[in-house]
Amino acid sequence: MSVHSEIKKITTETLRKMKFDKEKITMLTAYDFTTAKMVDAGGVDSILIGDSAANVMAGHETTLPITLDQMIYHTQCVVRGVERALVVADLPFGTYQSNPEKALESAVRMMKEGGAHAIKIEGGKEIEESIRKIVNAGIPVCGHLGLTPQSIYQFGTYKVRAKEDAEAEKLIADCKLLEELGCFAVVLEKIPAALAKKASESISIPTIGIGAGPDCDGQVLVYHDMVGMNQGFSPKFLRRYLDLYSEITGAVSQYVKDVKSSEFPNDKESY
Repeated sequence: MSVHSEIKKITTETLRKMKFDKEKITMLTAYDFTTAKMVDAGGVDSILIGDSAANVMAGHETTLPITLDQMIYHTQCVVRGVERALVVADLPFGTYQSNPEKALESAVRMMKEGGAHAIKIEGGKEIEESIRKIVNAGIPVCGHLGLTPQSIYQFGTYKVRAKEDAEAEKLIADCKLLEELGCFAVVLEKIPAALAKKASESISIPTIGIGAGPDCDGQVLVYHDMVGMNQGFSPKFLRRYLDLYSEITGAVSQYVKDVKSSEFPNDKESY
């Protein structure tokens, strides 16, 4: 049984203590009130309003098009459905990379207007001053290293990152830098499991993996992928716990048949 299962509200300090106690951290995405309510009721420790909303909610090919206003809207919806989980919201592409002042302004809007408990941003040394500015303002920051989807056009591929020594060394250095800057956690995406283990052991803040093996301090998946609503995305790291795509399309088909045949509504379903 989880040693933190009775905690009424998860905080950044809770996650740090979970790492210390060697209890795995669970995180899932959510982008709307109803989903957030279900995910929270399921007992997840943290809910991420990912800029993956650009993909699964809006149908974009990458995460780049989503705006800060749109991310704030999704965050507002999620926060209303959450009682226990720590709510972390992504700052989208272009809202923090250019200068620290803009980064702080974006983070403040996400906290004040969106109601997030913390923000997540991608990168290490390159955005050091932006992270410092946000943390110094009292806003909790979760880092994100490895495959950083906002930089996809620079990478040119969604393949595993940090397989070469130089990139692996930089990732470890960036992990340590994020800890020094005051980040409360770091997401490690699509990197070799051995490197993720080394990174997790090299810092005292939690690592949350996605495609980064079993030795991270926690795991995160996109909700739509985990419950099988998204049929076109099947990376090696994904485990589907449901096949909702088939369940929902089947239910819709049955509804169509029942209406067409006048089976719905019946006498019991009429006033």
